[in-house]
Amino acid sequence: MAKNRDLLAIGHSAHDYIIRVPEFPKANFSAPITNMKTFNGGAAANVACVGAKLGLKTSLVSAVGGDFKKTEYFEHMQNLGIDTDSLIIVPGEATPTAFVLTDDNDDQISYFYWGAAREFAESKVPTSAIKNTEAVHLATGDPDFNWKCSQEAKDEDLLVSFDPGQDLGMYDTKKLTDVIENTTILFGNHHEIQRILDALEVDLAGLRELGPKIIVKTCGAQGSEIYSNEDKIKIDAITTEAVDPTGAGDSYRAGFLSRFLNGESLEESAKFASTVSSFIIEHQGCQTNMPSFDEAFERMNGFY
Repeated sequence: MAKNRDLLAIGHSAHDYIIRVPEFPKANFSAPITNMKTFNGGAAANVACVGAKLGLKTSLVSAVGGDFKKTEYFEHMQNLGIDTDSLIIVPGEATPTAFVLTDDNDDQISYFYWGAAREFAESKVPTSAIKNTEAVHLATGDPDFNWKCSQEAKDEDLLVSFDPGQDLGMYDTKKLTDVIENTTILFGNHHEIQRILDALEVDLAGLRELGPKIIVKTCGAQGSEIYSNEDKIKIDAITTEAVDPTGAGDSYRAGFLSRFLNGESLEESAKFASTVSSFIIEHQGCQTNMPSFDEAFERMNGFY
């Protein structure tokens, strides 16, 4: 059966409060806020939106508040052509909200209100959405729901990418192993990949033996590293004026998948991913400065 979608993103859609502070305060102290704005966010929605802007036909499964379809955010998704038919609407609840604090060292602390996303735990696997796509990306969200979706996707012989992100601590060792065993591409920043290795008591080769054929580790301004059957591939980050790092990782994943699903090499996919993320960090907000494919491709060719 022909698939109507290239990529299904599963996980959070959220309203993001992006907050700048000079430094994080100690307990029982306060710190001044130098800047605060509200943006569209949520890891799964970021991947779906950036992917759509780059030309992928994306769909999205998120648990959102009862009034979400009346918001600018929903209209934004519609304008990008994202299939939102499988959104989980929860009347009487608020759409998840993230408070992301970044200090002058570009370190981050996040607070996340799950709200409607608590409904993931009681939700059925979106079988029809999974059957209608070429690949599934599991982002931050409920670990058990992500595992059930990963199992369904694997049964359908789909490419499964997994990025537990800052929800990594919600996975016990067994659940983390269960999802990773169903994963084709594992994404994480250098902190997260190390935490996974420590939790599962394996090295990178041992991690790949568990399931993921490809491990993509992002290292901020130091670029990214890709591990597969090939030698380690090291990709430099594009030098640009970084205004806000929030959303850089999600846009990297969207950029990588947009090329890899179109048959490009790991190196080419990673270069494109790095380029896409370079646009995102130039503005505040995860979706404020999403590039088109042509814009990203031109910048990539001018740098690499």
